Amino acid sequence: MAIFAAPFALQRKCYACLHSNAIVNQGGLMLPIWARGLAGQTALVTGTSRGLGEAIALALADAGAQVLAVARDPQGLAALAARHPAITPMAGDVTDDAFVDGLAALDIDVLVNNAGTNKPQPMAEVAVTTLDLMLNLNVRAAYLVAQAAARSMLRRGTRGAIINITSQMGHVGSPGRTVYCMTKHALEGLTKAMAVELAPAGIRVNSVAPTFIETPMTAPMLADPAFAKFVQEMIPLGRTGTPDDVAAAVVYLASPAAAMVTGTSLLVDGGWTAR
Repeated sequence: MAIFAAPFALQRKCYACLHSNAIVNQGGLMLPIWARGLAGQTALVTGTSRGLGEAIALALADAGAQVLAVARDPQGLAALAARHPAITPMAGDVTDDAFVDGLAALDIDVLVNNAGTNKPQPMAEVAVTTLDLMLNLNVRAAYLVAQAAARSMLRRGTRGAIINITSQMGHVGSPGRTVYCMTKHALEGLTKAMAVELAPAGIRVNSVAPTFIETPMTAPMLADPAFAKFVQEMIPLGRTGTPDDVAAAVVYLASPAAAMVTGTSLLVDGGWTAR
């Protein structure tokens, strides 16, 4: 995907190109440095064996990054890696402290903290095991993975980017999703606190908050005609999202185009939270 270069193919001069932070593309055209994509960057993406993580890994690789794809499913990872030469599979469990500790020794320029789960239930029916499962993966593991990436960046003096995948449910409430909303609100708070703390080191931290996206995780929910109708009616743009919608937002936040963006949440929700 020529995500960055396309808008400049029709012009040889632009204001940004008059300054020293410009590069020349293969056609000899002057491009601002933020249009270079992610060439030379190493991106770690968790939860990549399917759905959002798969699309994000492919988009980052298309944008020029070398992608370390983390998931528990070796077969899913192998299938993903076969689709792009810039993707390296890393089978591992982000709830395994020993595995996560090892991530800090890697050279990470971009982290996409994507692994997570949801088990919708009325609050009165939520079992402690469900509560612990979601807190462990959606909050504790996400924190420790972000910590490992921050340690990697700080160790090397890298002005990196950390992107937490949250949800529109990290901005609102919803029946049957008390635990999920709690975990995603927690990640939104973590994003802001990390952004403030790591900004002096040049590390940017943002979140991407999608609406209902057509993935294997949401398929059972959207298979219910009544629920699918409710979702469609709540989204002003009139459709559910696709994994590519989310991946495009991630590529933007990871790229030099977002050099002045930190501590914010990019809502990819079709207008759900604008109501």
